[in-house]
Amino acid sequence: MRDYVIITDTNSDLPKQYVKEHNLLLIPQYTTLDGVTYEGAEGIEPSEFYRKMREGSVPQSQAINPAVVEETFRSILSQGNDILYISFSSTLSSSYEVAVMVAKQLEEEFPESQIRVIDSMNVSLSEGLLVHKAWKKKQEGASLDENVQWLEENKMHVCVKFTVDDLHHLQRGGRVSKTTAVVGSILNIKPMMILDNNGQLKPVGTVRTRKKALMALVDYMGEKISGWEEENEIVGIVHGDCLDDARFVAEQVKEKYHIPEVMINDINPSIGVHAGPGALGLLFFGSGRE
Repeated sequence: MRDYVIITDTNSDLPKQYVKEHNLLLIPQYTTLDGVTYEGAEGIEPSEFYRKMREGSVPQSQAINPAVVEETFRSILSQGNDILYISFSSTLSSSYEVAVMVAKQLEEEFPESQIRVIDSMNVSLSEGLLVHKAWKKKQEGASLDENVQWLEENKMHVCVKFTVDDLHHLQRGGRVSKTTAVVGSILNIKPMMILDNNGQLKPVGTVRTRKKALMALVDYMGEKISGWEEENEIVGIVHGDCLDDARFVAEQVKEKYHIPEVMINDINPSIGVHAGPGALGLLFFGSGRE
């Protein structure tokens, strides 16, 4: 059986140490801020990125570069390996289509090879949790086809709920109206959003304080986790420069749901463009998203 290499993109928000320890390959997503373009989270500290946003800088995100994808894929195929590529949600970026296009081109050049591109239908560390599961199953001896089958059957069971601290970033990205952003900011309203069955962020209500917003994330997990406890040996929390809040949520889910490990990481700039400073998300396996 041919070996295969697991690849994902930097929007999976996996911690750098995890990527290194698990020998994963990441394709960079790009962010332009104040005239400078950054690859993934390289070249700028998340705290600096979010500080600039708080001061009024307006960054922009870009999809993966086809030339970089081709170079990475070609290197793996040339070594006689197949590829399992787990992509950022196709409904939020063109990155999936770019990877599929490159895969089709290279399959003609390497007809004996397999390149399987998975549309994760996930974002940030919910995509990362799928990468973790794929790596784990590969270590347990799962073939490429077996891993692909598991991912396709379970990717919609990664539950995601976010809150953001500033509605204006969502307004700029078309997620809420300008009126909603202005009124919500005045009233200290904190929007709650889930990742829906179309792989898109969907508003599901508001709360009046930050503390209530954080506890709403914890309560959402309680609604969804029953029967999926064994799949949650690791759950994810991502944040936009609000580590103390992330640690608070981590302690809550550990205590309430007996979670063995919580992986906390920054929301990388190419996602932080839309979420903004103060965004925080909880990501785990559950019965269903909606």
